[in-house]
Amino acid sequence: MSGKAAWIKSSYSDGQGGNCVEWAPALACDGGVVPVRDSKDATRAALLFSSLAWQAFVEELKRSR
Repeated sequence: MSGKAAWIKSSYSDGQGGNCVEWAPALACDGGVVPVRDSKDATRAALLFSSLAWQAFVEELKRSR
């Protein structure tokens, strides 16, 4: 995953440099994978989740608000 993609930081990330999760919608494949990374160390490889797993994760976060 290139650092040149537009990475979007989660609204759940705190402003103190902790719990920073980002995803790159431009790199997400239709029906494929969603790249996710720790923004505190953008040099590390992104984790790749299936789009179904990512959707389930996001929906659970919304429910737990």
